[in-house]
Amino acid sequence: MWTNQQLVLASGNRGKLREFSKLFDDFGTEVIPQSDLGIESPEETGLSFIENALLKARHASAAAHLPAMADDSGLVMPALDGAPGLYSARFAGADATDQDNLNLLLERLQGFSPEDRQGHYICALALVRHATDPDPLVVIGRWNGRILETPRGDGGFGYDPAFLPDGLDQTAAELDSETKNRLSHRGIAVAELRSQLR
Repeated sequence: MWTNQQLVLASGNRGKLREFSKLFDDFGTEVIPQSDLGIESPEETGLSFIENALLKARHASAAAHLPAMADDSGLVMPALDGAPGLYSARFAGADATDQDNLNLLLERLQGFSPEDRQGHYICALALVRHATDPDPLVVIGRWNGRILETPRGDGGFGYDPAFLPDGLDQTAAELDSETKNRLSHRGIAVAELRSQLR
C-alpha cells in the first residue's frame, strides 16, 4: 500500500495536476508540480513513451529528493509508421499549436481508407520511489479509435476533435470531461496504477 506523504508530479500542467491529485486523494498524498519546486523538464531523449516517462520521473525525483511520477502520452497511427507518436505535441514543429498538429495529421491522412485511419492514444505512467529506484511502477493505457476526415467538438485538446473512439459515436472532443477521463488512455493508466498502489 502506498504511504508516502508527498509526491512530485514531473509536469507543470495544471490539468494533469488536478487529475493526478484526485488519484492520490484517498492515499493522503500531496501532489506537488515540479514547477513549484523550480525543477525544469529534462530533454525527452527516450525512444518510447515508457523511456520518456521514466526519464522525467527520475529527473524530478533526483532534484526534489522525493518520490515522483511522470506520464508521457501521444497518438500512434500505424499507417504513418507510428507518427505523430513521441512528437504528438510538436508534430508540426516546435512552436506548433494543437490546430497546426491536427491540420498536418489530417493532411497526411488524406485519401486513406477508414481502416488505415485506425490508431490509438497511449499513456505511459511511471512512478519512482527515489531517483535510482530499480523497480519503478510503470503502467500503460491505450485508447483505440480512428481519425475522422472532419473534426467535431470543442472539448479536450490535441487530436481529440478528430479522434472517434471505438464503439462510440462521439469524438473525444464531444465527450463530457468525466466520461473522457474514465475511458481515455490516461484514465485506463490511472486505474491500473491505483490498483497496483493498493
